[in-house]
Amino acid sequence: MSKNKHNMNKQAKDTPAQEEAPEIMDVLDNEGVDANTETAEEAENADLQNQLEAARAEIEKEKKEYLFLMADFDNYRKRVTREKADLMKNAGERVLLGLLPILDDFERGLAATGETADAVRQGMELIYNKLVKYLESNGVKAMDSTGQPFDADLHEAIATIPAPTEDLKGKVIDTTQKGYMINDKVLRHAKVAVGE
Repeated sequence: MSKNKHNMNKQAKDTPAQEEAPEIMDVLDNEGVDANTETAEEAENADLQNQLEAARAEIEKEKKEYLFLMADFDNYRKRVTREKADLMKNAGERVLLGLLPILDDFERGLAATGETADAVRQGMELIYNKLVKYLESNGVKAMDSTGQPFDADLHEAIATIPAPTEDLKGKVIDTTQKGYMINDKVLRHAKVAVGE
């Protein structure tokens, strides 16, 4: 018996230990865990797939809105450009339309023959007053320059002349061409002679 024990011990030392075969319960438990893991992974994959589809749908919606806004802006830009071109083309239309009655008055004055110089002068004054009123109604006003201090923003000095009195030095002595303002902006500078 001791020889048998010795042989068994020797065999145990000489041969590698055989792995124990898994028991049936262990195999069944592992299969259950694998099935649960696969089910959890499938649920997580389905959830991620749903999130991906929702994100794609949101991106597509945002893309459509962006394209709509770009098209709307492009239409707005084209419309504004067209309106601006029309405005520039027809800006003078209103002004010219207002000048036509004055032109009619000039034609009537030229057609009148046999008038005295006094009657012609009165007709010219009427036309002049009508034109001044029309310009004033459009914001155009004549500058009163003579006797005013010289201002380079309003006046264009074309000559300097000796001032007749000391208080007229640096002031406008004579206006050779009237200046005009339109809505508090210089439309035409007054051409003046300045005292020195």
